[in-house]
Amino acid sequence: MSKIAIMTDTNSGMTVEEGKRHGIFVLPMPVIVDGKDCTETVDITHESLFAAMKQGFPVSSSQPSPGDLMEMWDEILKEYDDVVYLPMSSGLSGSCQTAAQLAEGYDGRVHVVDNKRISLPQLLAVYDARHLVDLGLSAHEIVARLLENAMNCSIYITVNTLEYLKRSGRVTPAAAAIGTVLGIKPVLTIQGGKLDKFTKVRAMEQAHEKMIAKMREELNTRFAGFPKEKIFVGTAGSFSSKAESDAWLAEMRAAFPGYASSYAPLSCSISSHTGEGACGMGIVIIEHDPEMYK
Repeated sequence: MSKIAIMTDTNSGMTVEEGKRHGIFVLPMPVIVDGKDCTETVDITHESLFAAMKQGFPVSSSQPSPGDLMEMWDEILKEYDDVVYLPMSSGLSGSCQTAAQLAEGYDGRVHVVDNKRISLPQLLAVYDARHLVDLGLSAHEIVARLLENAMNCSIYITVNTLEYLKRSGRVTPAAAAIGTVLGIKPVLTIQGGKLDKFTKVRAMEQAHEKMIAKMREELNTRFAGFPKEKIFVGTAGSFSSKAESDAWLAEMRAAFPGYASSYAPLSCSISSHTGEGACGMGIVIIEHDPEMYK
């Protein structure tokens, strides 16, 4: 039986230390703050990122360097036969395509999986992959199972400010200015790995209500055929305090009692686009037992 390593990046919300606890390799994502290259979990935190954003410093995300990515693969392959790598969705970053191109030089030992995920859904796919390793599946079988389940995911997210979506080109400066004056909060959705508009409201409370209502509808339609134990209803956010993230998770659990659930902070890389105070929720079909990875 071949020895298979599972690898992801910090856009999944998993830190390097958490990965070590579960036997998963984690690549820290780069973030550029005021022209300085920083690395998540190494020399930038959510606190320092939000402080820089409040001071008006330019912030942006970036792809991992090819050298860092290949160096990590090379090190893993000294001990393992194959690497199954789950980066963030190709619909949201070019890093997945870059990784797939680099993997061509590894004689089929590096498998890059574009299963259309980011943040908590990406993390859940990583846990699925780790579970499939434990079941004894081959690398090709794991990739096939992950791709088969890729579209069984629905994400909704809202931001507290349009400023950083404007800076990243997601909305035009004119639309951002009008939205700010009117107090508009956009509700966005990720379906199939791409970010798109869902609706817009005037307050965060209304955004929460819209997301919860839409997810209830999807549980009763799109996901109605799945057993409840396979449905994970998760939350994520770029909050500055644990009290805020706990409150958001509690609100979701009250709306969807009895489902497996958790909260994951949006990575610094993602938060550089959403700004502070963004929050999201999603439905994900999982294969693993969520109690295994608490």
